[in-house]
Amino acid sequence: MRVDIWSDVVCPFCYIGKKRLEAAAEQAGVELEVHWHSFQLDPEAPVRQEISNSERLAQKYGRTVAEVEEMQRNIAEMAKAEGIEFNWEGANSGNTFNAHRIIHLAQSKGLGNEAEEAFFYSYMTQGLAIGERETLEDVAARIGLNPVEVDDVLNSEEYADFVKFDQEIARDQLKVTGVPFFVFDQRIALAGAQPKEVFVQVLEKALEPPQAAAEQCTDDQCDLPKSE
Repeated sequence: MRVDIWSDVVCPFCYIGKKRLEAAAEQAGVELEVHWHSFQLDPEAPVRQEISNSERLAQKYGRTVAEVEEMQRNIAEMAKAEGIEFNWEGANSGNTFNAHRIIHLAQSKGLGNEAEEAFFYSYMTQGLAIGERETLEDVAARIGLNPVEVDDVLNSEEYADFVKFDQEIARDQLKVTGVPFFVFDQRIALAGAQPKEVFVQVLEKALEPPQAAAEQCTDDQCDLPKSE
């Protein structure tokens, strides 16, 4: 079954959603054909953040650092239940544009899932600065991408149009305001890191004959920055 997923590699809910979808597909006996799409939560982010992730999120959402830290601890517990070690205290988000370009390169080689998993792990578990070239090259090497091709991409604007196109489709056509966002069989939309049971229900529904209208659900997700 084809599943299109819009995500950002610095969104913990996207990682959680990925794990829940995979568990649901295994339970339902459904083989997934996943197509990953770019969605930058903060296109203006620097390569490396100079403040802590908690401070950054406090500024973004207008909350205190203590409130954000409690939120992060709760997300870490949620992630732990899915087998993810989220070391939020050491996370450094940075700009994800080049990471998305590398994911598109990987996807062209049939390694899209491997790239997403490696970037999620690098950011959330290892605490690597996701916008820095060293991190990008490390992830690319880890999943077996040709280092010469990786350099060619990073030294050019290759796949930049792919990233921008994904984001335009999300915002203009699908009206996506947060990630993860899933589209099953190109007709059933699901927003947020839903419980595994919900993913199972949606997978089963997608196996049924198409209906006139598609349902759309929302749950935990990472949102776009608020407009100034």
